[in-house]
Amino acid sequence: MAISFRSISIGAACAVLFGPAHAHEGQHTGGIQAKPVAAVKAPYDIVHSRITTVGNVAVFHMHVSGKAGFSRPAKVGKLAGSTVFSYVWPTTMDPSVVGFDAKSGILAFAVTSHPDFDDTPLFPAPLGAWHAHWVVLSPDEACGKGALKVVDIPEGSKPKLPKTWPGLPILIDSPGWVPQFKGGTVEVRVPFDDIGVVNAAGFDGVTAALRVNASVHSPLLCVADVFKIASGDLSLPGKVNQ
Repeated sequence: MAISFRSISIGAACAVLFGPAHAHEGQHTGGIQAKPVAAVKAPYDIVHSRITTVGNVAVFHMHVSGKAGFSRPAKVGKLAGSTVFSYVWPTTMDPSVVGFDAKSGILAFAVTSHPDFDDTPLFPAPLGAWHAHWVVLSPDEACGKGALKVVDIPEGSKPKLPKTWPGLPILIDSPGWVPQFKGGTVEVRVPFDDIGVVNAAGFDGVTAALRVNASVHSPLLCVADVFKIASGDLSLPGKVNQ
């Protein structure tokens, strides 16, 4: 299953630079693997993306060629026009798995940093600190040709939302899972009531910048710049525990 991200043509072009699967640093095996690309900033230059499970816990893992989490967005001082940096695992899981309406878009797990607004009200943290979200993505030409956005909640509508929805008018969840950074690796451990839905899922790995609309209006949050796609074409080829 292929998904269209903004600048997907760039991602597809980078695919020719990706060689056969290989272990990097002699310790990261399985998942989706890619060669480093000099044109991509090292903290976002994916060389390995993987999801594994231990009991009822899913472990989201990504490794980059530089220091993971080292680079963060510059502060602009307001929500409108602000930027979000992210490490993202798009999946084939239905959004209903985590509390959204069924078939409402592409369910993705994301680790993000943004210094201009707080979207974790139930789990206070310093602005700009790395934290985790579930988001539901869908295409929207208003974000650019072939671009994705976090799905907006139209005024007056009442979609199904997770209990830890942070109150923003988009399909986002702020469950409080804490990402761990070590060298080039970022990992998050996420418990599930039914780990079987994770075991059956496909996934990919993406690093990207998202941008809040200057008018703070629909679309509120667009994928503005894709740094790198682990598979090269966002075909979600990853298999959990493989």
